[in-house]
Amino acid sequence: MADPPVLSLQSKDRRLLMDIIDKLRSTGISQHVDLPQIVVCGDQSSGKSSVLQAISGMSFPVKDGLGTRFATELILRHTPEQTTEACRVSIQPGNDRSPEDCERSRNFTFSETPDQNNIGLIIEEAKSVMGLADQLNEGAATGNQSKSLSSDILRIELSGPAQPHLTIVDLPGLFRASNKEQSAESARMVRSQVYDYIKGPRSIILAVVSAKSESVLQDVTELTREVDPHGQRTMGLITKPDTLDIGSEEERKYFEMAQNNNIVFRLGWHVVRNRDFKSRDSTNEERDQAERQFLAQGIWSALPHKVKGAAALQERLSEVLTSHILDQLQHLLRDIEQEIDHCSTRLQRMGDPRATVNHQRKYLVTASHRFSNLIQEAVDGIYRDKFFGDAHVDKDYSKRLRAVVQNELTDCADTMRRKGEERLIVETGSGSALRDHVMRADYLKEVRALMRRTRGRELPGTYNPLIIGDLFRQQCRPWRGILEKYAQNILDAAHVSVKEALSEVVDDDSMTTLWARLILPALEVLEQSLHMKMSEILKPHESGHPITSNHYFTENFQKIQARRQRAQFETSLSQFHLDSGGRILATPEAILNALTQQTEADMELLACSNVTDMMQAYYKVALKDVVHDFDTLAIEDSLVSQLPTLWTPDKVLDLPDDVINRIAGESESKVVERSEIREKLAILLSGQRDLKRLGEKHHTVFNHANTKEETTVVVEVFDDETSHHSDDEEQEPDEPSEHSDNEEPSSDGTTSQSDSEEQGPEEAPRRSENKQQKSDEDLNFGVFRGFGSRKDPVPFGAPPSSVFTFNKPLESPRAELRASPAQKNQRRKK
Repeated sequence: MADPPVLSLQSKDRRLLMDIIDKLRSTGISQHVDLPQIVVCGDQSSGKSSVLQAISGMSFPVKDGLGTRFATELILRHTPEQTTEACRVSIQPGNDRSPEDCERSRNFTFSETPDQNNIGLIIEEAKSVMGLADQLNEGAATGNQSKSLSSDILRIELSGPAQPHLTIVDLPGLFRASNKEQSAESARMVRSQVYDYIKGPRSIILAVVSAKSESVLQDVTELTREVDPHGQRTMGLITKPDTLDIGSEEERKYFEMAQNNNIVFRLGWHVVRNRDFKSRDSTNEERDQAERQFLAQGIWSALPHKVKGAAALQERLSEVLTSHILDQLQHLLRDIEQEIDHCSTRLQRMGDPRATVNHQRKYLVTASHRFSNLIQEAVDGIYRDKFFGDAHVDKDYSKRLRAVVQNELTDCADTMRRKGEERLIVETGSGSALRDHVMRADYLKEVRALMRRTRGRELPGTYNPLIIGDLFRQQCRPWRGILEKYAQNILDAAHVSVKEALSEVVDDDSMTTLWARLILPALEVLEQSLHMKMSEILKPHESGHPITSNHYFTENFQKIQARRQRAQFETSLSQFHLDSGGRILATPEAILNALTQQTEADMELLACSNVTDMMQAYYKVALKDVVHDFDTLAIEDSLVSQLPTLWTPDKVLDLPDDVINRIAGESESKVVERSEIREKLAILLSGQRDLKRLGEKHHTVFNHANTKEETTVVVEVFDDETSHHSDDEEQEPDEPSEHSDNEEPSSDGTTSQSDSEEQGPEEAPRRSENKQQKSDEDLNFGVFRGFGSRKDPVPFGAPPSSVFTFNKPLESPRAELRASPAQKNQRRKK
């Protein structure tokens, strides 16, 4: 993780930034979008509640034992001095709560500042609403079912002049040992909840470590190492340092830890002193005074002020959270955009409210039109609609029906070529090694036996032509099984593609009814038609006599025999000797005699050989015909081309009103769901707009995913005392500078005299002071004065010589560019 950008946000902008994130979190989108946040975690009795009290000034319940049993979101906002403090407490229901529990939780609100800033009574009331109780028998008294841990979130919003701009999430304390108040199962549940919060890559972990025990023995150190092994997003917080013996080895260890020398975190460590039992009733001012006195003496006095004390922790956490949000802004906007697309898709599926039959019919007509278009595009192989997603994703690939069908047909043709024969007839080799291979000599013996059983009045050396059909039907037995397998694969692909398209255009309830009443019966009809066409294609080959007028049959027959004759010729010629050039040392007469003397005396064997050659030649012709007919007549004509007509607007118009109402009628829960999605979408859009505007205002570079814009960076270069030209520095006479050294360009392009010449004795020091102050402010922010796309105007009236172009977006606005005198002189010349 890169260092967070150091941006000097104004107070109102910092508040706006955190308000945007808090508003997004309040919608419950944290389960979909990983929002930047600071999560406070630690072991039980580590002082987490006291830390919250020191940061906010509110008195949180501090108890030994079970302690906090739900997540607490503490939202602090700074207001002007003349305003009064305000407090608002609410409950955000967990995702596992019932509708009744959610309604009861949402009705719990408290919007008054509690007496003496003691929020304990309000928290106890909230625990009752959540169904929690301190003792096991208190659940019956409250009428709620008692439980050990709640998924609800208690939101405490505090605003006042003494508050910083900060939002933190406090989690239940980790523990291992069980007793009557907390079981081993409760310990597992707490650990799981803490893990779920801190595992997100955009969560800053504030790991609270108590100095009362060794850090390595505390569960929080183990858990933070598990989710953040390199310490890139963790800040350590040491509590109760006053419990350490002065000058002890343990005190030295924790001091080194506070210096970030032992356990190293990128965000470092911080030290605070908690209230002890004797000072539990002290005021906030007394607590702060006691903390300052303790940290100003002994070994702790050597620590920098920015890493110790509650006041410094407030500002430090606020800066860390602000910088972290800005650093994650680009990725956060991308995730928010994805969630906006998700909400928009859900609203599109649900359509407008439909209380009447006419509204319901209109909804189905619109949905059927889009469904038919999507299926047609899937069949045509046109994947322009966002519905088809990314081809690299398996789920999106399943929507691309044409691609799936073509790949299945290609695999089918390859399988038919390799495994379509019952047995592969080979000339040489071991036939026993492979079950589906047979030696040609052995196969001819089987053909001879079959010829004798089918003999008619044929002369020796001839054969009954029907035997070719018998051999072919035996050889093509695997065809039906192979075709049925791939037909089922394509049918399954069609089901998936149709279901995906249907879920894209209608809501879940309408989809369930549509699928059962209209779509599935229509698909079953297409499936029957497909199987009928397959049987029609295979029937001539499985029960008929081989018939073909394709010249490819005679060509195959001649090629098969030519290959065998060539092998025989090679055997006959092997008896002759060859000269050094590879020529045969024999007379033409001897060669002809050798080639013609080989005749087959066994007329039946000759007939068997011819029958086998003809069967193999016909097999190749029939294989091509079957594969072609399966592709075009069965798959394409009987199934794929019919899919866009499964559900069309015409069919919707023909449906009776009661069926329309049964399919598209809305329940009350759907009406509420639509309203919630619209509200959530409005918050997402507002948050996206505000984050973009705020990011642009403070020059935060962010681009959409896979977008590379050329970025123009305006750099204002400041000269220190060593960067001025010396008196004897030469200027080339043929390329004079546009302005002399004692002149500088004004905003309207004219020149003005230097301070010493134009201004009086009182104005010159004032202008010099303002210039120095402006330079210091720019250096605090970074030398970058502003940047945007190339189309953006140059901000701050920067001269052309200070504009530089980068071909890729900048990762961070933190940079410092200095120009040497020679570089500055070169720019002037240009």
